Amino acid sequence: MSLTLTTTPDLKPDNEAVAASSQAPQAEPSFIGPHHKLPSFSETTDDVPEIDRILHAVLGKVYGVSPVALGLTYMDWISHLALSPGKQALLAQSAAEKMKFLARFAVCQALGPELAENPSESCVEPLPQDQRFDDEAWQQWPYNFYQQAFLQAERWWDEATAVRGMTQHHAAIRPFIARQLLDMWSPLNFPLTNPRIQQATQEQGGLNFYQGARNFIEDWQRSVEKKPAVGMEAFEVGRNIAVTPGKVVYQNHLIELIQYAPATADVYAEPVLIVPAWIMKYYILDLSPENSLVKYLVDQGHTVFMISWRNPGAEDRELGNGDYREQGIMDSLAAINAIVPQQKVHAVGYCLGGTLLSIAAAAMAREGDDRLKSITLFAAQVDFEEAGELLMFIDEDQLAWLEDSMWDKGYLDRHQMVGAFQLLRSRDLIWSRMIENYLLGKRTPPNDMMAWNADATRMPYKMHSEYLRDLFLNNDLAEGHYIVDGRPIALTDIRVPVFAVGTQRDHVAPWRSVYKIKLLTDTDVTFLLTSGGHNAGIVSEPGHPHRHYQIETMKSTDQYVSPQEWSERTPSQEGSWWPQWQTWLRQHSEGEIKPPQTGAPDKGYPVLRDAPGEYVLMQ
Repeated sequence: MSLTLTTTPDLKPDNEAVAASSQAPQAEPSFIGPHHKLPSFSETTDDVPEIDRILHAVLGKVYGVSPVALGLTYMDWISHLALSPGKQALLAQSAAEKMKFLARFAVCQALGPELAENPSESCVEPLPQDQRFDDEAWQQWPYNFYQQAFLQAERWWDEATAVRGMTQHHAAIRPFIARQLLDMWSPLNFPLTNPRIQQATQEQGGLNFYQGARNFIEDWQRSVEKKPAVGMEAFEVGRNIAVTPGKVVYQNHLIELIQYAPATADVYAEPVLIVPAWIMKYYILDLSPENSLVKYLVDQGHTVFMISWRNPGAEDRELGNGDYREQGIMDSLAAINAIVPQQKVHAVGYCLGGTLLSIAAAAMAREGDDRLKSITLFAAQVDFEEAGELLMFIDEDQLAWLEDSMWDKGYLDRHQMVGAFQLLRSRDLIWSRMIENYLLGKRTPPNDMMAWNADATRMPYKMHSEYLRDLFLNNDLAEGHYIVDGRPIALTDIRVPVFAVGTQRDHVAPWRSVYKIKLLTDTDVTFLLTSGGHNAGIVSEPGHPHRHYQIETMKSTDQYVSPQEWSERTPSQEGSWWPQWQTWLRQHSEGEIKPPQTGAPDKGYPVLRDAPGEYVLMQ
């Protein structure tokens, strides 16, 4: 058997070229730095052997993440640790001290409660945000010993994974992997070491395990049959969620455009266009009537349009970011301009939809298109250098692996995407649910947010690769390299006022990353930081308990203030942030008019069907 290697004609030596190069000035060597321009999607997908794609696609179904990426991370860590005898000595000393304190704690607890109540005998306290051991039963012997042993192990691994010399990317991945492994062996996950499970077992005579087994079998059956989770049948799109009255007034292959019916005699002159992320169904912003942002805006006198994205399939594999911008935002603006003529538009983008809106706004500004009145961004990033824990899943190796996994189907399956987000919050979304459902035998009735969260979507092969490479990996948008219609765009071209919302506990778009919109635009920016996470922080209707926010408008001429300084100097206010945003919209509107007609049949935009339309129902 022989292996033939071929070379491309461009790389063939040429005598004249060699002679010329010997006389020409030599270029400085190029080194790959942290901001080096990595290959684009098209550059990485040319001439890939099909057998490689097939192998990676098959392995991707088993592993989910690239084993090479995990192996490189481990080798980076273990190699640097092996060459750091001082670090090894410190870790050995730390382990000995923790064992000593833990032994003393155990002796004190065994001798009697009068010694155990001495606060100085506690080895380590959980972090303020760690509420796993808040139950009083965890303070009793022997469960307090299990708790302390586990917390000591967590602290030691935090020290062990911090090794000098590792690459920045691997240094971020290593503690994340350690945390995932430790969470698997938490004393909360085992009947003999969890006091809540022990108590439930005694009170129910073990029936909790019987009911837990039934719950497990039921969940497994539903998963195999691809049915919704238990209790989700109580929520139905168009019946009790996504019920704000409206009509679909435009449709193309990628979107339906919904125009909501007015609820007031007069409306603000400028309509509102909402661009949700296609990683989610749009009705996160139109859940139940009492927590629907769409209904709130309509009730306040705004004419609201909503993009409802198609759930793509294999036939949509070649849809790219440009298609989403053109068929999504630009086609919607054309429809709105026909229905509400001579009025500018308040554009709103949520998550990935906000990033796309920023791209579209910069491209429009470059071309002198002034149809936007303002821009609002909900938990949306335009700079991805500090994009949070999602960056741990994104490097050249992992993206190549993901692209080959998607190539097999033409899209990223919803289960792969859900699994990645669950890993970011594994304590809340995996282990705590396992304990409640299968060890305690309980069922927590779902709410509308949980029903929406289970209604996942797919991502087209080309679009998702472009998004991850151009934005996450290369950070092209922030660095002025993002190409629209053959030319780069610049966010500094945006001149309309911006309202940006960040959420305090956001694992998808960390608020300090969202805050960077002020650095990258040359306009007035009102930044609002609200309590909650990526979704719950945005769905924050008036009257929602335990909500608070900070808000400040920063003029284009103001000096830059760091996120930390901004947070420390800006007072916190109680309640929902929705009224603050609606006030801002009103201040940037030009009076009121009579409600516009629904659709514009004479201009090619007839009423097609009732909201919520058809695309949102696609599985």
